[in-house]
Parts: sequence; C-alpha cells; structure tokens
Amino acid sequence: MRLSLTEEQAMIQDMARKFARQSLEPLAAKLDRAEDKNAEREIFLGNIKQLAELGFMGLNVKAEYGGTEAGVVAFSVAITEVARACASTAVTMSVTNMVGEVIQAVASEEQKQRYLPRLCSGEYAAGGFCLSEAGAGSDPAGLKTTAVRDGDEWVLNGTKMWISSAEYAGVFVVWAVTDTGAKRGRGISCFLVEAGTPGLIIGKAEEKMGQQASATNTVIFEDCRIPADSLMGELNDGFRVAVSELAGGRIGIGSLALGIGQAAMDYARQYASEREQFGSAIARMQGPQWMMADAYTELEASRLLVMNAAYHKEKGKPFSKQASMAKLHATETANNVCYTAIQLMGGLGYTREVPLERFARDARVTSIYEGTSEIQRVIIARELLQEI
Repeated sequence: MRLSLTEEQAMIQDMARKFARQSLEPLAAKLDRAEDKNAEREIFLGNIKQLAELGFMGLNVKAEYGGTEAGVVAFSVAITEVARACASTAVTMSVTNMVGEVIQAVASEEQKQRYLPRLCSGEYAAGGFCLSEAGAGSDPAGLKTTAVRDGDEWVLNGTKMWISSAEYAGVFVVWAVTDTGAKRGRGISCFLVEAGTPGLIIGKAEEKMGQQASATNTVIFEDCRIPADSLMGELNDGFRVAVSELAGGRIGIGSLALGIGQAAMDYARQYASEREQFGSAIARMQGPQWMMADAYTELEASRLLVMNAAYHKEKGKPFSKQASMAKLHATETANNVCYTAIQLMGGLGYTREVPLERFARDARVTSIYEGTSEIQRVIIARELLQEI
C-alpha cells in the first residue's frame, strides 16, 4: 500500500479542500437549518453542479464517458475534504459516484453512453441508488419490489425507502425481484429508471436528525413501465451487483465520516489552545491533552484503514473486508470524537453558535447507512472465517 498520495491525487485533494472551504463551509449551517427550503435547495444544487464541473461526480469513471478517471483513492480523499465542510453535500457526491460506478461496471455500452456523461457533467444533479426497503435494509435479499415482463416492457411495483437525493436524481438504479420462485437473492435484477417516468413517485422528504440539506425520500413504483432494454446487466444477477457496489459505497461513507471527525476535532483543538481556565490555556492541561491524543490517534487509524480499502479496490484486489473494517472504525470514531470535541468546548460546544452540534448530528447516521456497524462486524467475521 502506498502511504503517500500521487501528484494527481494530491491535486484533487487540494482542489476539493479549496472548494469546500470557499463555497461549502460558509453556507453549511444555513443549509442545515433550512429556514427557506426552496432557496437553500437552489444553493445546494448549485454547489452540486459546481462539483460536477470540477470533475467530482465521476472520479472513478472513465474519461470516455465524461469521468475524471482519477481512481478510488482520489475519490476517498475528495469526499473527506468535502465532508469536513458539509456532510450533506458529501453524501450526495458519494452516492452519485457510486451510481456512476455501478453503471460503468455492468451496464450495456448504449446505457453507459446515455447516462454516464449526464451524471458526470451535472446535467443530472444526482443519481439514485434504490435498494433499501422497509423490510429489506440490512437484509437486501428480502426485498419485495417486483419487475414483471410485459411484452417489450417491464412493469415495476414496490416501495423503496431512505433514498438519498431522490428529489433531484436524474436516473435511478433500481433492484427488483424478477423470479419469485428463485432462492433468496437469486431472482433479483437491476434496472435503470429515468426521473419523470410515469408511475415513478417521489415521496416527501424525511425529517432527519442530521445531514439536513441532503434530501432523503421514499420512492414508489406504481405500475411503472420501463423499456425492456432498461435491464442492466444479466437477468437475475442483480443481488451480486448490489453486494459488490455496497462494499465500494462503504469506502465513501468511511471517508465522509473521517472528514466530519477531523473537522470537529480541529475546531475543538483550536478552541482549547485559546480558551483559558485557572490561568492557563486548557490545551496545556493533561486531561484535554489526552482527550485530543486519543481522538487524533483514532482518526489517523481510520484514515489508514480507509486508504487501505481504497487502495485494494483501485488495484482490483478483494476489498470487502477492508471496506467493512474502514467503515466500522471510521464511523464509530467519528461519532466518538464529535462528542469528545463538544466536551472539550464545554457549554459552548453544545450551542448552535459553533458547528460541533451539527457535526455530531451529521456523524450519527454514518454508522447506520450503507450497512450498520453491526452488519460490518458480521461481514468482517464472515470474511475472517472464510480465510481459515
């Protein structure tokens, strides 16, 4: 594993950092509070468009399809920098990149040419990843949405839950059961459904604890008819595709959590170096010093785990265990260090005057979506036992 970034990766990291500081950080609190939802949404989508123009919506997509072709490590460091300023923007960026990658991996050439340039350029503000359902979150093999062949069309029926960016996604990757008689996970296929297709209904946005600026919606399919060539990849092979792409998505969420945790501790560290109690800056006292030492050690461990997973994926090596380890450690660490940062700042850290309460709320969901921490432990244990 290479521990230092290449010149190109460092350039992308620097570009993401500058954009995040200049365009995202000053508006993150305003977007989180959403006092004028329409106005804030326009600002949010404007930021997404700018990220696309900078090449951040197809970082691991080939240049022939409009992507940056910078690789997984570059994607990871870019997500981390964006998340340091605005986790809501980072999750939209992460999921859209994931949608682009799954299309590149399994779609037909015609499908790639049709959808990837639109995702990468920002013509589509985002991509939607429609896998989870009310009864199929941690257990995607139990999904109930169906796709029935009717002549030259497929007819979709079912409801997807917790779909990031659904309100403004231009295309959705949708998983549905195509063989009801098959064993669990064997009769699932994957489809591409364009926004605006009759029968595709976007439900109201969820009222969430954190990541407020990023819309999360129910997506309903009611006799939604799509062309036969909307099938992506092989018939009844969709579950394998989903499992593979979720592993890649965990690198994105681990990177996002790392950025939130770093931002929280950097803010608290600066405060601790300036805040005086008992005639001295609290950063000079052993208790706060040990809190900072432990937090930054865990953050560095998270960074190395995330980089290792990204490196394995980029080199075409097995990376499922590495991705789960990275997501587990980075997301749990982000939650812990956000509370450490609040503790370091005392009562001020609990107020909305500073961003720590937002960081804590934004971090909480990272140990839930793209597979809970408990599911990551199951995956890691399974991989370890298979190695025997």
